Formats: sequence, C-alpha cells, structure tokens
Amino acid sequence: MTRTPIPKRLKEARDRAGLSQAELGVATGMDPSGASARMNQYERDRHVPDFQTLKRIASVLGYPVLYFYAEDDDLAEILLHLGKMDDGERSSVLAELRKSACRG
Repeated sequence: MTRTPIPKRLKEARDRAGLSQAELGVATGMDPSGASARMNQYERDRHVPDFQTLKRIASVLGYPVLYFYAEDDDLAEILLHLGKMDDGERSSVLAELRKSACRG
C-alpha cells in the first residue's frame, strides 16, 4: 500500500525525462555510488525523500514540487501545466478560476 503519491509521480516524471535512476540521483547531487539505490528506494516507497531533496529532484526534472504530492491524477496534470506557465499565464488562469468559482 502506497503511503504517498510520491513513488508513482517520481517514476512517471523520471521515465518521461528519459533518465535512469542513477542519472537522476547524480543530477540532484547524490553520491554516484548510491544514487541509483536511493532513487530506487523512493520509487518503491521504501523511503520518502525529504522536502529539500524532492525540490532538487523536481528542479532537475522541470516539474513543480507540488506535482509529486498530488493524489489525484488530474490535479497532478493541472499542477504540471501550471508549473510550466510564466507568471502572466498563471495570473490569467487564476483570474478565470476566480470568475468560475464566483459563478458556481
């Protein structure tokens, strides 16, 4: 039983980036001799990366860190798209969401 959505999200993001566990680990600053094993532990839900480690992983992958915490797949995808937008685009989306919430 998965305790958090992090393992699933991490594996999906790493696969999309075309990186091995070792490559991702090393790119985030992990010791090369243990990078693969450590990333494997995260993806197998044996250990959960602390927030700072997950921030580094997210940065290397180009994902917003909140993506990894989203339990719902649709919300994760929304967060991914929002994270790739510039400030102006996000402000426009937020304004539309606020309008929609007021109507609903």
